[in-house]
Amino acid sequence: MSQTKNFNLPDLGEGLPDATIVEWFVKEGDVIKLDEPLVSMETAKAVVEVPSPVSGKVLKLSGAAGDIIPTGSVLASFEIDPNLPQRADGQDTGHSHGHAPAPAAAAPTPPPIPTAPTAAPAVAEEAKAERDDAGTVVGAMQSSNAVHTEQALAVGGVKAVPAVRATARKLGVDLSRVRATGADGAVTMADVKQAAANGTAKLGAAPAPVAAAAYAAPAPAQVSAPVQSEARTPLSAAGKPMRTQPPGVVAKGQPEPLKGVRRNMARVMADAHSKVVPTTLNDDADIHAWLPGNDVTARLVRSIVVAAQKVPAMNAWFDGEALTRTLHAQVDIGIAVDTDDGLFVPALRNADMLDARGIREGVNRLREQVESRSIAASELSGYTISLSNFGMFAGRYATPVVVPPCVAIVGAGRARHQMTPVMGGVEAHKVIPLSVTFDHRAATGGEAARFLRAMMDDLALAS
Repeated sequence: MSQTKNFNLPDLGEGLPDATIVEWFVKEGDVIKLDEPLVSMETAKAVVEVPSPVSGKVLKLSGAAGDIIPTGSVLASFEIDPNLPQRADGQDTGHSHGHAPAPAAAAPTPPPIPTAPTAAPAVAEEAKAERDDAGTVVGAMQSSNAVHTEQALAVGGVKAVPAVRATARKLGVDLSRVRATGADGAVTMADVKQAAANGTAKLGAAPAPVAAAAYAAPAPAQVSAPVQSEARTPLSAAGKPMRTQPPGVVAKGQPEPLKGVRRNMARVMADAHSKVVPTTLNDDADIHAWLPGNDVTARLVRSIVVAAQKVPAMNAWFDGEALTRTLHAQVDIGIAVDTDDGLFVPALRNADMLDARGIREGVNRLREQVESRSIAASELSGYTISLSNFGMFAGRYATPVVVPPCVAIVGAGRARHQMTPVMGGVEAHKVIPLSVTFDHRAATGGEAARFLRAMMDDLALAS
């Protein structure tokens, strides 16, 4: 008698409540072997490849691409084949809590990390210092410490890591038509984004010319129809229909569930709002004395370090349940990075030991890893204070969100010139608006004001 087994979705992070199906690598009725790729799942941090826990026939797959599966729910059902290799009872699958960095997955990790394609953006960043901060916004997000490695997987003749496949699906890019530039012929994140920008590998675009040619003579007007459909699609980013009405009926505003990073961000922000007692102070830092070549982000980071050393109460963690406070000797700054998938806050470690060049290199490295989804989950937590340089987009002042256990977050608005009184008249000085939000349970208004004053004094220096 054949034996069946249900496979429940394991905890792919540290306490993550659910994950989103990105792509199944098998279909019902297929035979799969132990540890072969079963499905790729998107969590709050990364796209994770989940291997099969058994060898046998796939009886049922619970959900399609884009569906959200709660942790612990049935993901797939199998009919176990006793003639194929099976895992011994109690043997670790590599996805249990605390066992994420499995040795078997660690070895092939280096090749897929898209280091080569980021060389061009790095050169562009050096040439355009003003755009170095174009990915920072208000807020912060905590994450797990579990690290999941990705390796390029060949599916349908195309080799790509799960994160690249997920991005291709969201951008409507056909991976089979993308020119691969990665190691061993793998399609990289840069390849997908370039194809999306050029419009050279759109899903479903291949058969369109044939249909147009077939109907060109009797109905020339139909040739223009596919052109309009390129700008709009009846499918969501997850590839699911967005409309409940027939295709000819216009429907707007149909709700879709938040997934992955945005889903976790919503939870974290709501939790922070319910726990923190936020108070915000605003002022302008006069940078009129700055010499040419000053890096805005590097100066902001340095000013936070100086202020944190003068007012340690702001560079701290607070436990509202136990009513305990932890002051930190080091200054690890969470740098808010905005992406299409949602908000990431990687940690710039030991900022108090870095010079301007080290800060810039560190920020660039973190941003590149976030954009390629190659950043380790351990880099997305543990910071002692946060910085949101939202002014690179727009905005003067803000009330950035403090996420526990941190006590404070600094927001920098868009620099502007204003008339400043000086001896004998007025002058036009350039200023940077600053907003400091702090948890009033853990710090006093005086401590926050002295912290802000220390930042302003350091930013007023010429270099």
